[in-house]
Amino acid sequence: MAQGILEKKVADAGLQDQITVDSAGTSDYHIGDPPDLRAVEKSRAYDIDISHYRGRQFEKDDFDEFDRIFAMDFSNYENILRLSRDTADSQKVEMILNLNNPNSNMSVPDPYYGGEEGFENVYQLLDAACDRLMEQIQS
Repeated sequence: MAQGILEKKVADAGLQDQITVDSAGTSDYHIGDPPDLRAVEKSRAYDIDISHYRGRQFEKDDFDEFDRIFAMDFSNYENILRLSRDTADSQKVEMILNLNNPNSNMSVPDPYYGGEEGFENVYQLLDAACDRLMEQIQS
């Protein structure tokens, strides 16, 4: 959902030609898979279409491609850091919820077992974090 939320905010700001947004996991078991249907439906409720997204695995080359890399949870954060080649790589990695709660290192809760309410909660957390990121980008 975070990719879709941020892509929409980037497009709404007219920055889609300047900013690349992407998403990747650190494990290989969702490569090529579409998003959870409930995430697709929740995003669609906010005029965001993520149905065409497919899972991919984070690669070391992503450190060269992106200026900032956000982890959704601490496990992925640690996995990404293990792939970093140097200090410059590791300094690009941060927990996404730190955007609104600095140094808290809070993980985005897994909405999988939380029903519709869990997906709404995750959407709201990510939307707020993406708002803060856009403020940083535009300042």
